[in-house]
Amino acid sequence: VQLQASGGGLVQAGESLRLSCEVSGRFVSIKAMGWYRQAPGKQRELVAQIINNYNPNYADSVKGRFTISRDNAQNIVSLQMNSLEPEDTAVYYCNVDVVYSGFRRNEFWGQGTQVTVSS
Repeated sequence: VQLQASGGGLVQAGESLRLSCEVSGRFVSIKAMGWYRQAPGKQRELVAQIINNYNPNYADSVKGRFTISRDNAQNIVSLQMNSLEPEDTAVYYCNVDVVYSGFRRNEFWGQGTQVTVSS
């Protein structure tokens, strides 16, 4: 299973970015798709996640500004980030929980994409 993330970059506060992560490989389905981030000197934290097709959950710090979506046909998870703040600066990682035949599961991480928000 491979994850290819894209969409990071440098923006000013108040601007928007959209991250996408395409999942490829052999599996039956993807149970959870999400985005985490890690700022310098801080632990990696969950930003947003969708489990199956249930309502997504978000970190309190991004509620109302970020929107996660998933395309099950294309195996893509996206994160629309609006009203970006300098505190959103971090490396963003996509994360998936993949299901194989026999209900075996495994977790995979993307390579990380840098998001930098200047004030």
